[in-house]
Amino acid sequence: MTINRLTLQLEEIKTAFATEPNPTLAVRLDRIHRIEKMLMANEEKICKAISADFGIRHPNETRVAELNLIYQACKYVRKNLKEWLKPRYIATPSYLGASTAWITPQAKGVVGIISPWNYPIQLALIPAISAFAGGNRVWLKPSEKSKRTSGFLAALIQEYFHPSEFCVINGGTDIAEDFAALPFDHLFFTGSPLTGKKVMKAASDNLTPVTLELGGKSPAIVDPSADLKETAGCIIFGKLLNGGQTCIAPDYILINSADLIPFVEQLQIAAQSQFSRPQELTGPINNAQLERWQGLLQDAINKGANAIPLLKDVTNESRIFNPVVLTNVSIEALIMEEEIFGPILPIFAISNVTDAVKFINQLPNPLALYWFGKNKTNLQQVLNETRSGGVTINETLLHATQESLPFGGIGSSGMGAYHGKFGFDTFTHQKPILNVRSRFGLGFLKGTKTVRPPYKNKKY
Repeated sequence: MTINRLTLQLEEIKTAFATEPNPTLAVRLDRIHRIEKMLMANEEKICKAISADFGIRHPNETRVAELNLIYQACKYVRKNLKEWLKPRYIATPSYLGASTAWITPQAKGVVGIISPWNYPIQLALIPAISAFAGGNRVWLKPSEKSKRTSGFLAALIQEYFHPSEFCVINGGTDIAEDFAALPFDHLFFTGSPLTGKKVMKAASDNLTPVTLELGGKSPAIVDPSADLKETAGCIIFGKLLNGGQTCIAPDYILINSADLIPFVEQLQIAAQSQFSRPQELTGPINNAQLERWQGLLQDAINKGANAIPLLKDVTNESRIFNPVVLTNVSIEALIMEEEIFGPILPIFAISNVTDAVKFINQLPNPLALYWFGKNKTNLQQVLNETRSGGVTINETLLHATQESLPFGGIGSSGMGAYHGKFGFDTFTHQKPILNVRSRFGLGFLKGTKTVRPPYKNKKY
C-alpha cells in the first residue's frame, strides 16, 4: 500500500516537471534563494531542534558545521550558475567539414535524496541546492533518528515550497526502503556503506542512477616532520566536532613510535583547551549510539588496548561519554572493523611512511585522508600510493568545505561527487549535440554520404 501511494506522489512530481523541463535561470535561483531565506528566518529554531535531537549540541557548532556551509553553497551557485548553463562547444574532426558540436546540460527530472541524521540540515539541503541548480524537482527523505529536526525541516519546506517543487516524506526504515525503490531520475544517498548497498540494490530494479556518499576509516598520518602541538589541535577539532559523528572525522592516527607518547599528551592538552565545557561537546544521537561507543571501547580494552581519557572531570554527570585515545589496539578489535563515528581515537605506532601506506591499504578505501608534516617526499608517497575520497594536508575536514572541490568517496566509501559545479554535473545529463554541415557547401561530402553502400572500390 505504501509503495503505491509513494508511486502516485512521484508521478505527480514528474508530471509537474514535464510542464517545465528546462527551468530558467531565474526560476532555479529563486528556488535556491528560498532555501536561504527559509534558514535565515529560522536559525534559532533549527539550532534548538538539532540540540534536542542530540541532547547536547551547541548552536554555534550547528551554525559553523551546517548553516554556514549551506549559505556558502547558495552564494557559490548564484555566482556561477549562469556560466554552468551555457553550452560547451567542442572541436569537430576535419572529415565532418563545417559541422559544429556542443554539450548542453539538461535536467534529469525528479531527484530523490535520502539524508542522514548526523548533519540533518546540511546533508539534506546542499544536495537539494545542486539538484535545483540543475533544474530538477526534489523529494527528500530525512533520517528518522533526528526526528525533531526532520519534522521541523519538513514543515519549513512545506511553507516555502510547493510540494511538486520540493517535498519531504518522514518515516522509518520501511518508508526509506520503499522510497529507494521508486523510479527516480537520480537517487542521492548519504549514510553507511551497509545501507548504501541496500539503496543501490533497490535502485537497480529501475536502473536509477545513484550517488552514494558513504564513510569509512579515515586515517590521520603524523609525519616525523610535523609540529605535534599544532597537529594535535587540528586532529582534536576534526575528531570531536559533532561528538565524532562526522563521516570524514579522523578515525585513527598513524605516528612514528618515538612521537606516540608526547603526541598523546598534546592530544589531551588540545582536547582540554577546546572541549572542556560540557555544553560544547555534542552528545550521541540516541542511547543506541552511546551503547555502541561503550561496546567498541570495552571490546578494544578486552583485546589489550589502553584507554586514555582526553578530558578531565570524567565523573561529571553532564558528560555522557568521555572522549578517549586508545593505544596498543589490536587490529582484530571491532573498532578497526567499522567506522567509529564517535569520540574514540585509536593511535598506532609505525616505523616509516611505507608502513603507513601498507596499514592504510589493508583497509577499504577511506572517504578522507589527513597528512601532517613538512616532508614533501613523504607526502607525495602517501598521495601516490593510497586512494581516498579526498585529502586535507596539515588540517582536517576543510577539503569538504570547498565548493570548488568535488566531495565524494571511492570504492566502499562511495561513488559520485557533489558540491559546486560537481553537484550541478551530477544532477544534469551532459547532452552531446552534433549539427552536421557539408564541406564547402558540397552536398556529396556531407556526413555519411561518402561511406554509404554499395561498397565499390572507389568508395572504399
